[in-house]
Amino acid sequence: MPQQQMNPRGRDVTPILLGIALTVFATLPFWAGKGLVFLAGIVLLQMVFALAFNLMFGLTGLVSFGQAAFFAAGAYASGWLARMLPDLPFFLTIAFGGAVGAVLSAIIGLVALRRASGIYFAILTLALGQLVYTLIGKTTALGREDGLIGIARPVLDFGVFEINLAAGDNYYFLILTASVVLSAILWWVWHGNLGRILAAIRQEPERVRFLGIDVRRYREYAFIISGTVTALAGALVAPWSQIITPMLAHWSYSALPILFCLLGGRSRFWGPAVGAIVFAGLEHATRTMVGVAELVVGGALLIVVLAMPGGILGTLSALGGRYFGTKREAGHD
Repeated sequence: MPQQQMNPRGRDVTPILLGIALTVFATLPFWAGKGLVFLAGIVLLQMVFALAFNLMFGLTGLVSFGQAAFFAAGAYASGWLARMLPDLPFFLTIAFGGAVGAVLSAIIGLVALRRASGIYFAILTLALGQLVYTLIGKTTALGREDGLIGIARPVLDFGVFEINLAAGDNYYFLILTASVVLSAILWWVWHGNLGRILAAIRQEPERVRFLGIDVRRYREYAFIISGTVTALAGALVAPWSQIITPMLAHWSYSALPILFCLLGGRSRFWGPAVGAIVFAGLEHATRTMVGVAELVVGGALLIVVLAMPGGILGTLSALGGRYFGTKREAGHD
């Protein structure tokens, strides 16, 4: 079962942190510079990327080192289609990116989950992900190593009115809205029947199989849902950055959601989102430390992971429960 996010002794701090984060992201364009707003848009999509990954990692226990392939597939598919058919409705290009990610994840999941498990599954997904990275870098239509550039932010035509996504911070607010919607869908899956079955599979796969549930099929469901949502996040990043390169499919980019999950707490739904925010904050704070930024960030992350086995969110919830529980007990006495 997914770990409950309510400490029985006290109050859960997750809703408080979620409200603060949403308020900051929603008001950011009104008080921050353009550079910080751009970074916030990337972080929002990376949060969705990490939450989608944790649907496998946190629930089913599957570790994939090829998730960046789906992110890149969504970005390249939508970016290529937008350049080829600039008059095509924007949401169709985003949907196309998600569809490509769904098909790719279905193919890779079918091959990987039928052939391997555990560490072998992780290595196989790494190999398949690197294959996608190589193919992108060798494909002329996708810009080869130079990538795709000049991806425009379109105008949304709703008939009675239009929204120019290239004007002001309109596209940022679209990313914020899309991130909330995609996160809500993942939250629903995590806390629904599918999420409970996936959690049971992680804990007792043999017992679940004995009950007549096709374990491999449900793992494939998780893999496809994760890949599809990841591809949708990638499709949204293309017009935001307006340039995409093969590095989006590299294995090092696949390591980011794993880091976010460990940092924020993989047993809690919002843990990866917290990890993504903290990691981005550390990188932004050390951006001027030439030559030592990587050491500072790496050292800080190592301390957090070692000192907080349950991740930042798990530790904060435990501390909050202890504080409020103690306070309530003192008041009762």
